[in-house]
Amino acid sequence: MSEKIRIGTVGLGLMGSSIATCILAAGHEVTSLTKDIGVAGEARERISGFLTQLEEEGLLKEAPAELIRRLHITDDINLLAAHEVVIESITEDVEEKKKLYHELEKVLSPAAIIGSNTSAIPVSILQQGLKYPERLLGIHWAEPAHITRFMEVICGKTSDLFYAQKIVILAEQWGKEPSLLRKDIRGFITNRIMYAMMREAFNLVEKGYATVEDVDRSLRNDLGYWITFAGPFRFMDLTGIPAYLTVMRDLFPELDNTSKTPALMEKLVAEGAKGVSNARGFYPYTPETAEHWEKTFIEFSYDIRKLAEKYSKKI
Repeated sequence: MSEKIRIGTVGLGLMGSSIATCILAAGHEVTSLTKDIGVAGEARERISGFLTQLEEEGLLKEAPAELIRRLHITDDINLLAAHEVVIESITEDVEEKKKLYHELEKVLSPAAIIGSNTSAIPVSILQQGLKYPERLLGIHWAEPAHITRFMEVICGKTSDLFYAQKIVILAEQWGKEPSLLRKDIRGFITNRIMYAMMREAFNLVEKGYATVEDVDRSLRNDLGYWITFAGPFRFMDLTGIPAYLTVMRDLFPELDNTSKTPALMEKLVAEGAKGVSNARGFYPYTPETAEHWEKTFIEFSYDIRKLAEKYSKKI
């Protein structure tokens, strides 16, 4: 697969714009499909801003003005016809995604790869009814997609591993450190583990063992201290395997395994809380402090990327 093939994207929301930014930064031409061509100016400005951030962090090989010229925004799906890879980042709705895939199959080559930026929908479900289901893969990005090194490439039941390995190679060229899931499972790797952690976090808060603040503080200063350097298996290697088995024998029977969603989460969402985006969440915010947290998160994301790259080169 050529290093500079043309890549298509579908969806130009915050995540779709961030994905387009990442691919542009790697030197590809990008054609972005949108249902509403009226958002083109706003999306182009957002992507240009993301590219400028990357330049300020020393992460671009070319000037943002040069890269943005390789972005083509359209509402005509036929303009994706000559692309070897198309990545959708639309609403997390099975029927909407399937409808898009059927439209893409009318214009794409049978060998073109279709990637879905789904965070939880099993890829095998998305493949159902397609003419060429073997070329559909899950390509799960983390936000902000143009900064983080995370990516999961997910095979569905009928995915061809050949296509998955092509995406892994491309992802490395995009500055990612991709993981490959050879078998489909709901939630993939990181979401299954993260939501298991969230379930126990809610359990501790709702039963009065700790506050939201104390749970966050403990995880930031323990899990947060080592997780960028080593995953759980490497961390057990580094700190001694037998002790973990002893704790597992005692602790696993005590961990929360409810299938119900947390009452605290249901209450917050019912009250309209979205987090810093509307200054309403688990913590109190003013519009100013919410904006500060958003900006600080971006700054932190760049710092963590640099730290991860520094130590991955040493290993």
